[in-house]
Amino acid sequence: MEESQVLLRAEPLPRTSLTGNEALDNPIWHALSTEQQKLAAGNELAKRFPIDIAPLGALREQSAESYAALEDLASHDAVALFLDVEPAVPEGWEIVHRGEMYQMVCEAPVRVGMGAPIRDLMQADVPAMLALTKLTEPGPFRERTIGLGRYLGIFDGELLVAMAGERLHLTGFTEVSAVCTHPDHRGRGYGNALVAAVADGIQRRGEMPFLHVKTENAAVRVYERLGFGVRRQLHLAVVRR
Repeated sequence: MEESQVLLRAEPLPRTSLTGNEALDNPIWHALSTEQQKLAAGNELAKRFPIDIAPLGALREQSAESYAALEDLASHDAVALFLDVEPAVPEGWEIVHRGEMYQMVCEAPVRVGMGAPIRDLMQADVPAMLALTKLTEPGPFRERTIGLGRYLGIFDGELLVAMAGERLHLTGFTEVSAVCTHPDHRGRGYGNALVAAVADGIQRRGEMPFLHVKTENAAVRVYERLGFGVRRQLHLAVVRR
């Protein structure tokens, strides 16, 4: 991808919940039931991605039956769930980590001028992507995560210094994910430009970009300036049997 600009909104969206699009209330479930169903292991109660792609799973609803189905899929692996209600695990399950996230959607990406060239990341870039995500910890990124969608990066010479890409795909929506910048290269607008570029590419396909961010993360304000608005709050629960 050449040095670029991406769509511009003059004012940030207000921080009010955007209604509708109920499939986003259970985004992993609907991704694994629609556009990414070929990657899904599971049944009508619980589904998950292959562990070398993403440690993400989903329940149709929180119930003892759904957790029993997830147990068959998870073995002793920890699985991250995005829940629209507080996690309530049955006896024998452990919540390894929990948190609160804003789910944000973007109806009109902004234009961000970019001085550094952005390019598509390929399979050959995976070692560099793994190194950057290990350093910056934007969320889980595995050997085969790149196969989930388009990823863009910025390089300083041979060093990958910033990246962002696509993860969850459900009918009409694609998630922006793995947004990270090397600590030595922050403050240059790389993350802004990459998020805007990824969101622009999603919209050009006629889909709506969305993302998830921890409620305490200062990046919420940045995403608002890029045209994202808070749709709702979700619960993150990393669970293990």
